[in-house]
Amino acid sequence: MRLLVLSRNAGLYSTSRLVLAARARGHDVTVADPLDFHIVISRGRPAMFLGDRLLPPVDLVLPRIGASITNYGLAVVRQFDMMGIPVLNNAIAIARSRDKLRAMQLLTKKDIDVPKTVCARTPDSVEAALAFIGGTPAIVKLQQGAQGIGTMIAETPQAVTSLLETLWAMGQDIILQEYIAESKGRDYRAICVGGRVVAAMRRQAKKGEFRSNLHRGGLGVRVELPKQYRLAATAAVKVMGLEVAGVDMLEGRDGPKILEINSSPGLEGIERTSGLDVAGAIIAHAEKFLAKRKKRRQRSARDAVVEGEQRPTRVRHEDPSHVRRLRAGS
Repeated sequence: MRLLVLSRNAGLYSTSRLVLAARARGHDVTVADPLDFHIVISRGRPAMFLGDRLLPPVDLVLPRIGASITNYGLAVVRQFDMMGIPVLNNAIAIARSRDKLRAMQLLTKKDIDVPKTVCARTPDSVEAALAFIGGTPAIVKLQQGAQGIGTMIAETPQAVTSLLETLWAMGQDIILQEYIAESKGRDYRAICVGGRVVAAMRRQAKKGEFRSNLHRGGLGVRVELPKQYRLAATAAVKVMGLEVAGVDMLEGRDGPKILEINSSPGLEGIERTSGLDVAGAIIAHAEKFLAKRKKRRQRSARDAVVEGEQRPTRVRHEDPSHVRRLRAGS
């Protein structure tokens, strides 16, 4: 398999682990920065240049699109889709998960529980919004963000108003979310690959911090994810349409609440905490995903041939009266 990993930095832990796992299984791997691609838009002939050269043959693309390059990164992934090159996490699925509000709209439509959330745009709506989510403390989030960046806690209504007005003045879209006190700074992180959970850990925020992200000092502990949480994680990923994802879940009184879905989950924390080869699981799924796509294409081509053979041939039948007139004239 000729695998292309889209990543801004080949030296990142997650990227290098995917490369090593793929090469260990005998695959040819290339790492390329999404920003180095030039998209060629031409009628019926979508193409791509990598630097100043036409893109070499690729069997499958594994995108690791960071939040800072979401728009252009998605354009690159869409171009691969248009060129018929299989992508493990397509542009639509990545865009769904990257937009927190859109993700929650889709999840709740499928009756998947999330923290109570309000999208507010004017100062006079803040009081009603706070009442809906249960008052303060409240979580204020940028609509697009990752790794805890753009996630803040406001302890008083005045703090909420101040934060919102500041962010609105900066042109930011925000969401207001209930604070799940019973979670006590804990959450579950599950890595889902091919519709199943391959690794999980419980994260605990450090003292004085409400965000449990490991790179912010949180502590990770390997766990066997309870069935209810495992089902919630796989259901959420299915709604997003993601093949590979990290799912963060809070422990609510009534069970799991989906907090966030990450289409490019970091592998360092989960691999070191769980002791599992998550990168290897992703590459193994990539192989199956590609094989399935090839089989589907072969079946489609075969069906098209069979359909062409079975299609009845149109035979032009001469009108007897017309024939008689011709004979009479002769």
